[in-house]
Amino acid sequence: MKYPALENFATLLPQLDQFDCIIDARSESEFALDHLPGAINCPVLSDPERVRVGTMYKQINAFEAKKVGAALVAKNIARHIETLFLDKPKEWRPLIYCWRGGNRSGAMALILAKIGWPAVQLDGGYKAYRAHVSAALLDTPRPDFKVICGPTGSGKSRLLQVLESIGAQVLDLEQLAAHRGSVLGNLPSKPQPSQKMFETTIWEKLRHFDPARPVFVESESKKVGQLRVPDALMDKMRQSPCVSLMLSRPNRVRLLMEDYEHFTNSPDTLNTQLDCLTLLHGRDKIDSWHALASGGQMPVLVDELLASHYDPAYLRSIDRNFIQVGKAEVVELDDIGEADFLAAARRLHAI
Repeated sequence: MKYPALENFATLLPQLDQFDCIIDARSESEFALDHLPGAINCPVLSDPERVRVGTMYKQINAFEAKKVGAALVAKNIARHIETLFLDKPKEWRPLIYCWRGGNRSGAMALILAKIGWPAVQLDGGYKAYRAHVSAALLDTPRPDFKVICGPTGSGKSRLLQVLESIGAQVLDLEQLAAHRGSVLGNLPSKPQPSQKMFETTIWEKLRHFDPARPVFVESESKKVGQLRVPDALMDKMRQSPCVSLMLSRPNRVRLLMEDYEHFTNSPDTLNTQLDCLTLLHGRDKIDSWHALASGGQMPVLVDELLASHYDPAYLRSIDRNFIQVGKAEVVELDDIGEADFLAAARRLHAI
């Protein structure tokens, strides 16, 4: 084969995991928004450089812009080779792409191939990849799902983590979305990914699942924080068999105190989030919750939130949205220790 080779995504997909490196030649901001799974960012033009060259195209002319752009591209590719690729053997096989598989990835692929590496360029670039992911997520996922249901604080996320640790197939949408799925679900130290990145990580998980084995997933709503779960996936989840996870309310309070420590240690932050519930519960109720938070009565507050907000909301939605929950297998947890979740996970994984 002559290198650099130009291949479309459908051809590359079966061998995508076999490349030694996937290089995203786009700018830093393009890469941050979304990229191929496992890709590294080696900008051929940085964000400021793209602005500079683009301005020259508009204000001067294409020829002058191309001269400046070519010099920048050459410098950047040289730097990437010197800092990242000098130790690579001749058999090292990279896949390179940019936005549409044009000049940026073409320049890098050509230089890497001239060195002697069997470089492959993605025809159509990220745009072609994104079209494939969007189309794939319109199809109903192949594996069967088992939906872990249970009210807030019952340990659904912990159970999914333990299931995955013992070899079960798990699609943890809250983990992928960096959000715990409620008004208090944002993770202050970790912003949510873009919608496109969320969909990429879902697609990547789904394509590696064995369709002969079940996939465990939590009974999510259509949105996890600000991110939308793909419709075909949501429909499959809502039609699937359920597991009902049961835990006493005192233990649920204990679990939530552990999992939401960033709120329980910061009453002001918690009170700001509680204000989002004013329309549902009225100012007087919110003020009383503020007083509990500010007064250090967090266990009392968590218990009240469960009784007045989370449990009623769960009961209103679960039967309507997950049609098999009435036939769910019930799994009761006696406590919230590692051994309790491990026993429950082994029981479910063995079935």
